[in-house]
Amino acid sequence: MEALKIGILGTGVIAATLADTMNRMPGVELYGAASRSLEKAKDFGERFGVKRTYGSYEELVADPEIELVYIATPHSEHYKNAILCLEHGKHVLCEKAFAVNAAQAKEMIALAEEKKLLITEAMWVRYMPMAKTLRDVLDSGVIGEPMTLTASLCYLIDKIQRLVDPNLAGGALLDVGVYTIAFASLVFGDEITSINSAVIKTESGVDSQNSMTFCYPGGKMAVLNSSIHVLSDRRGIIYGTKGYIEVENINNFESIKVFDEKRRLKETYTRPEQISGYEYQIEASRKAIREQRLECPEMPHHVTIRMMETMDALREQWGIRYPFE
Repeated sequence: MEALKIGILGTGVIAATLADTMNRMPGVELYGAASRSLEKAKDFGERFGVKRTYGSYEELVADPEIELVYIATPHSEHYKNAILCLEHGKHVLCEKAFAVNAAQAKEMIALAEEKKLLITEAMWVRYMPMAKTLRDVLDSGVIGEPMTLTASLCYLIDKIQRLVDPNLAGGALLDVGVYTIAFASLVFGDEITSINSAVIKTESGVDSQNSMTFCYPGGKMAVLNSSIHVLSDRRGIIYGTKGYIEVENINNFESIKVFDEKRRLKETYTRPEQISGYEYQIEASRKAIREQRLECPEMPHHVTIRMMETMDALREQWGIRYPFE
């Protein structure tokens, strides 16, 4: 079968990782890359052997050769970039956070469904083999009933301008906190019965550090922390009635360790060799398109929407509203 031709909107760090990954994958072709600056697009194209480069996003989506567009732009741009792609008949793989709020996410998904096009969130962890491994371990009952989890994802990245700029939907929540929410979703699902939280804001008014406690049916609870101002161990721990699980790096599971009721290590699962980790979401998108699916089963639309609704509720508690909302 002919390789899926992919275009990238944006030429930043994530776009570079994606380009390198695609060049090492079968079944896909990195066909195009676009930037608002043609010079940047050309430089990017030379680095990664991109067939065509464009000085505007409009030019890329007008190219009939491109089937799938990866949106690797700032959070604030995802909605209008996705709408542009869909209006031009392109399938979309959109970097997390999928949108700025749930209303945008619902519009994006509704338009994709109307156009009979795939749109999916690039929540890369959900596509990885280790996500299935974790679910299999939980479903086996080895730690009994999972009742509580903790997860922390914090990086020293507050000097990156876009992350503190409210005009670009900056803040810890949409950039790194979303991964802690995705981790809790993978374990406990999306029926949250209550949300309590605390926040510390930057001078610009976005969240620098946050702490979130979610309660779920059956007395289950998730305690989550994220920050762009400190460094954390990136670990997730799931506590059950017969033992517990430690996940090393919830942002790209490196290992899953299973402990029994006496806190003895019983089993260790190690991440398989990978290109970058991005290959799984690209391959899932390719497969879904070839099968004429409108969503990827690894990251269904209802999960994306529920996570956006959760982040909307958190920002409402914190009094954070972006200027363009």
